[in-house]
Amino acid sequence: MPTEQNEEMLESLKRVVAVLRDAGLPCALGGGLALWAIGSSPTDHDIDLLLPDRDAADHALQVLEAAGMRPEVPPEGWLRKVWDGDVLVDLVFDPEGIDAREAVATAPTRNVHAMPMPVMRPEDVFVSKLAASTEHSLRFEPLLEHARALREQVDWDEVARRTQRSPYARAFLTLLDGLGIVPGAGLEAAR
Repeated sequence: MPTEQNEEMLESLKRVVAVLRDAGLPCALGGGLALWAIGSSPTDHDIDLLLPDRDAADHALQVLEAAGMRPEVPPEGWLRKVWDGDVLVDLVFDPEGIDAREAVATAPTRNVHAMPMPVMRPEDVFVSKLAASTEHSLRFEPLLEHARALREQVDWDEVARRTQRSPYARAFLTLLDGLGIVPGAGLEAAR
């Protein structure tokens, strides 16, 4: 069972998902909150919602602004942002390593804070986070915490296959194996 999550963030999540649902915009909860929703530790960073493409993210920005939220178009070309009060929501449409349209379509519906919503598969979350790792952006600590909490719920062979070109992903999987968090951790599939 997930541990306690920031109430303000959860209320914002519910508002944003309801606005998008009512506008007919498909999305899936991603990032740390998706992993929390299936049993990992809470996050206080932001809300990540995956949308199928840029047009959907731009439309989402419009409907969320009409609902009273503050939009932002950052210089990065793979997301839009919106503020619900003090809570930041990233509207991701072009994540590293995964096909957003497919990930949204295959996201199972889960109850998150008593509201049903699509939640990204943990394999998709790990693949996107590992695929985004670079020598300048290498943060394994939160990923290790999530892997420890969810180790039996993740198909590590799938993660390894989908990230086999990334030396950072291979290093992470080797670390999971070496620490005994996930013995083997898909290492054979990565070869």
